[in-house]
Amino acid sequence: MKQVMKLFIKLSSSVLLLGVQLHANNEEHLCKHSLKCNMVHIYEETAPEVSNIRDMFTQGIFYGRLRFNSFAYKWETEIDKVRKDHAIAAIGGSVEYKSAYYHGVSIGAGLYTTQARGSLSLEETYLYKSGKDTFSRYDRFRDGQKGITTLAQGYLEYRYDDMDVKVGRQIFESFLTKSNDTKMIPNTFEGLTFNKHSLFHTDFKMAYLTKQKLRDHADFHHVLAYGDNKANPYDFYSQNDDSAMHKGLTTSKLDARGIEDRLIVIEATNRSIENVTLHGNYTAVPELIASAMLQVDYRLHMGGWSVIPALRYMQQFDEGAGAIGGANLKTLTSGYSDKESLDSALFGARVDVVNEGLKLRFAYTDVADEGDIVAPWRGFPTGGFTRAMGQYNWYANTKSYMMQLDYEFESIPDFKMISRFAIQDFDDKKIGVQADSNVFTLDFVKRFQENRLYVKTRYAHVMGDKDTVAANGIRKLDPSSDEIRFEINYLF
Repeated sequence: MKQVMKLFIKLSSSVLLLGVQLHANNEEHLCKHSLKCNMVHIYEETAPEVSNIRDMFTQGIFYGRLRFNSFAYKWETEIDKVRKDHAIAAIGGSVEYKSAYYHGVSIGAGLYTTQARGSLSLEETYLYKSGKDTFSRYDRFRDGQKGITTLAQGYLEYRYDDMDVKVGRQIFESFLTKSNDTKMIPNTFEGLTFNKHSLFHTDFKMAYLTKQKLRDHADFHHVLAYGDNKANPYDFYSQNDDSAMHKGLTTSKLDARGIEDRLIVIEATNRSIENVTLHGNYTAVPELIASAMLQVDYRLHMGGWSVIPALRYMQQFDEGAGAIGGANLKTLTSGYSDKESLDSALFGARVDVVNEGLKLRFAYTDVADEGDIVAPWRGFPTGGFTRAMGQYNWYANTKSYMMQLDYEFESIPDFKMISRFAIQDFDDKKIGVQADSNVFTLDFVKRFQENRLYVKTRYAHVMGDKDTVAANGIRKLDPSSDEIRFEINYLF
């Protein structure tokens, strides 16, 4: 493990120096786009409207990005062929093109690449926990590839006034669908999307998505089907193999029933009432699963402070998925009252206390003791409430509590700290659910030159229960671990 950590520190130090040099050598370069903490692109320079097709292409805009990510993961207890300490680093980037608008029509494309090197052998590739999204496990096992190069975006757009429609490969942000661009390549979708802004103080978005490309895939795949082609020993990595995927919803089972998994999303955000924000979302895969979410946020001003309470309620409707795959995401249904039902619900509450560069959050979530929540599209049901770094706390009968502190340092411009402490109380009787854990995370984020250079380090310490015995009498694995990440983004 000492050699793994030395490799991690050496790689991180070298690229940090490179990042500082890039910053110093480009002080006069204008920023084309910036980043939020969750790595969603915010374009500050947009393409113009033009009067002819030639200008549509010549006046388009290129957005470039260089990127480095490194990860080290240490288990408190290693287990042969199940858990092994590791480190991995990746370098890559992207080039995105956005044409100008001609009669409201534009085209866009994004080419992404990542090349990774890690401490585990080819045969041990499946043991990567942290950093597994820096390469494709499917391509690595199949032909030894150590990276990904993919056209993750490629779309046609029509814009009229405050409405736009896109068709093709694209990022689509909603409650349960996210780019989740915290590693090397974003999560994207194929399909048709619609956005309408400011209609009766309400923003609307809708989507019909036929394919998904997770961050560790080169090709687009099913949105809700797990690969199980027995003729291909690595097929379970070829389709939706997200950590939150329901592994009982396999391609063979869906094909046998004639089900084509398609994702439908309808979402609205309303601000017609002063200091109140209402969020509503409906997400469905017909013939399998659907969910409805309602959230209300209220801002109370108290001098220079703001107090912002919020409530979230999510109801999940089983439309056939439970009978196919069972109530548990891993198909381990012991401990569930109805082993073939994915009906479920989630309740969340939080209070934010905000003053200039300080934010303090107290949050709670409670998942009904029914089926697990199905959400393998990189939007997290407990996100913004109790989800800490790398944690999945939306299994049935899970209660979570979190305190979060965000602080921007006045003495160091554009330097921010984010710290979280989460208590995760899982159902001990359910064999398909992990043991209880307490999670501490600490992030430091530094931005340079109008957000064009972004440096971030993250640390997570998981304190797990070592003595949890499931209903079948078997002791659950201790989830205790330490993880550290280091990231640099440079935009041009």
